[in-house]
Amino acid sequence: MFKRKMLSALLIVVVMSLGFAGAIAAQDAGCVLEPGDDPNSCPPPGFESWDAVLEEARGQTVNWHMWGGSDLINNFVDNFYGPVLEEEFGITLNRVPLADTVDAVNQVLSEAEAGETENGAIDLIWINGENFNTLKQADLLYGPWSRSIPNSVFVDWDNPAVALDFGRPVDGMESPWGGAQLHFIYDSARMSEEDLPRSYAELTTWIENNPGRFTYIAPGPGAFQGTRFVKQALFEISGGQEQWVGPFNQELYDMWAPALWDLLNSWEPNLWREGETYPANRNELNELFANGEIDFTVTQSPAGATPDINAGLLPETARAFTFNDNMIGDRHYLAIPFNSPNKAAALVLANLVLRPELQAAKANPDNWGDGLAIDVTRITDPDERAAVEAALEDLGVGAAPAEDLANSLVSDIVAEYQALIEADWEANVLQN
Repeated sequence: MFKRKMLSALLIVVVMSLGFAGAIAAQDAGCVLEPGDDPNSCPPPGFESWDAVLEEARGQTVNWHMWGGSDLINNFVDNFYGPVLEEEFGITLNRVPLADTVDAVNQVLSEAEAGETENGAIDLIWINGENFNTLKQADLLYGPWSRSIPNSVFVDWDNPAVALDFGRPVDGMESPWGGAQLHFIYDSARMSEEDLPRSYAELTTWIENNPGRFTYIAPGPGAFQGTRFVKQALFEISGGQEQWVGPFNQELYDMWAPALWDLLNSWEPNLWREGETYPANRNELNELFANGEIDFTVTQSPAGATPDINAGLLPETARAFTFNDNMIGDRHYLAIPFNSPNKAAALVLANLVLRPELQAAKANPDNWGDGLAIDVTRITDPDERAAVEAALEDLGVGAAPAEDLANSLVSDIVAEYQALIEADWEANVLQN
């Protein structure tokens, strides 16, 4: 739990901002593979063909550094990707768990500073947002490659939610793995759907009427759900998310941040433990919810509460719901450091995760319940398409209505806001 004392945090503030308008068109994605093209006609940088990638990858070990805080995700990676890599491609998967993705970013930065340009410790990073932008701006990523791998033809690169990562162009330097959207979970045995708050304004009233029954994750590095929760409140009180899209705007932030802190501080007398302590991560929030101490937890999964129900972490009566507006969703990606010694194996793995049957397996709540990185309409094989569509139709009773998620969806915004919100929440709410 986060206590009312000074917290140390690594805040990476990136000074370069790119506008949303026209950003997709301005991208330099490198070689672009189109549907129907020979995969060997558009090889990634440094390779003569895709066949050459496969040949070099055989016998390599791919060191995949990724956040390791979910047993469900860890098991999916080990059980679904590891055997295929070994049996089909002769590649060994070494999953390296991280407490925070910034640890991998710092590893690459340290290696670059030490002059290690060929034999880095990391071949692949699960990444997005400010962590991706930090390495991209420092020119410490391999690429552009993401539109030259064969399964990239399943990705809708014309979609801004894919081609822009926190409002900044991907530029072929990372490839999507999945998608997520923040929303909420309640217990239908304790609450009626008609009584659920559907906005931050309604949540404020609910908190007043139900003292001690609500809390949220403390925003900060490694607790992006807490940062996202607070960011959504900022969108609502300022009149909507649209004005926050595009380059970082300090004046806009300064205009609305005081009202945000006033709102969150007004909740504190009626929060769980009167706001003297906050959950540090989703696992802690889930435990409070499952123990009956609070009435809401959060999820990023399109399957809502179903994966946690299946894992025995939440009661079978748990159900997901969303506010009417301002629910942030995004894609998460894979990137290859500039000094990866096993780039071929990393490319094969990044291509493998886009296979339709594996995207379908990942969407299954029994396995993970993650969102798709691919566009179903781009799948030409009838059996593969049917498998993905079936997975999307079977997200379990714990899922929020897909229509509600779609209607409330907004994109995330540039990373400078995230760093400010995390630091200012600590100063103005936690320490207040």
